[in-house]
Amino acid sequence: MSYFEKVNQIKYEGPNSTNPYAFKYYNPEEQINGKSMEEFLRFAVSYWHTFTGEGSDPFGQGTMVRPYDKFSGMDLAKARVEASFEFFEKMNVPFFCFHDFDVAPEADTLKETYKNLDEIVAMIKEYLKTSKTKLLWNTANMFSHPRWLSGAATSPNADVFAYAAAKVKKGLEIGKELGSENYVFWGGREGYETLLNTDMKLELDNLARFFHMAKDYANEIGFTGQFLIEPKPKEPTKHQYDFDVATGLAFLQSYGLKDHFKFNIEANHATLAGHTFEHELHVARINGMLGSVDANQGDPLLGWDTDEFPTDLYSTTLAMYEIIKNDGLGSGGLNFDAKVRRGSFDPEDLFLAHIAGMDSFAVGTKVAQKMIDDKVLEDFVADRYRSYTEGIGLEIVEGKTDFKKLEQYALGLDRITNKSGRQENLKMILNQYLLDAYRG
Repeated sequence: MSYFEKVNQIKYEGPNSTNPYAFKYYNPEEQINGKSMEEFLRFAVSYWHTFTGEGSDPFGQGTMVRPYDKFSGMDLAKARVEASFEFFEKMNVPFFCFHDFDVAPEADTLKETYKNLDEIVAMIKEYLKTSKTKLLWNTANMFSHPRWLSGAATSPNADVFAYAAAKVKKGLEIGKELGSENYVFWGGREGYETLLNTDMKLELDNLARFFHMAKDYANEIGFTGQFLIEPKPKEPTKHQYDFDVATGLAFLQSYGLKDHFKFNIEANHATLAGHTFEHELHVARINGMLGSVDANQGDPLLGWDTDEFPTDLYSTTLAMYEIIKNDGLGSGGLNFDAKVRRGSFDPEDLFLAHIAGMDSFAVGTKVAQKMIDDKVLEDFVADRYRSYTEGIGLEIVEGKTDFKKLEQYALGLDRITNKSGRQENLKMILNQYLLDAYRG
């Protein structure tokens, strides 16, 4: 059975193509930093938004029309697996990602839920034997059910903590069985609403205990995938313990976990934290903690997580600048944690949206690589900080001075002359590179 019979294999046709079902800039075979685009960008499809998303929002019911809507329960779960691998093949993507309840429905008991998962995981495993698409990462849904109303690993209820541990234990086993290259800790409710009823120290200690237990169990079963934490500000609690990269990094350092985790950074979450996408990537990169990316964008006019497909070329260029500087994403990838708009409800819109996102990151990659090759920003930044390569600046960097010596030096200064940051000029240069890429 074909679920997407109106769409054929999506291929690269170049920037002059007028075929909406073709890549204009993403050429899987084009070389970037000694690797093909496919190998370097490592695109992934998010199972939840693509195959289980219904198009609902806080004010309206779902609008999506899907070829498997006639099914329910486990029959629906099986149909989605069939549809997903058809989609993967036609899009020619190397990876996909899922939460446990994206692929199999949650039952009344944990034992029955495990049975559902085992049946669907066995089905996915059969598809993986012949599919080029592999599992980038999996994770556990610990935010939808009412039991998670006050968190999972940070819940004040020890029974909830134990239930969460069982789910992650199962997730690690599934990850090993399916060859997942990473495991994500998606802390959707790991935070608090008010300190009036919160023991923050206990909750943070318990979260650390949870992560240590997960690390220990992964070692016990031989799961070698990279552990990733996804910062999630304002989603949904006011005070998230994983607010941004800097907050998450401080937590990992405090609890002796830094060597075992990296970050899965989402563009829309960076916006909600009051940062740019490239800021979060940069903070992770300079600390050796950039692991993977949820590629999407938010709407600056809305204060919630819109999860739009990425089409902002400024954002994709500056993001890829950081990723190229990081020498890629290692075992991570660019996962489209993005959903089509409620008005884009046809099954074919799923293909068009992914094409747009993949082309946008392909353009960003090519522009960023050219800027790095030409040392546009590197040379400017090096010159701006040149005072730290000689004289008193070099002594500061090398730790060969102190406050007394610096005071003596400062007293001898006639005046201080700063250099212009030339921000507008640099943005103009970025514009030039983007326009040159468009002109080919």
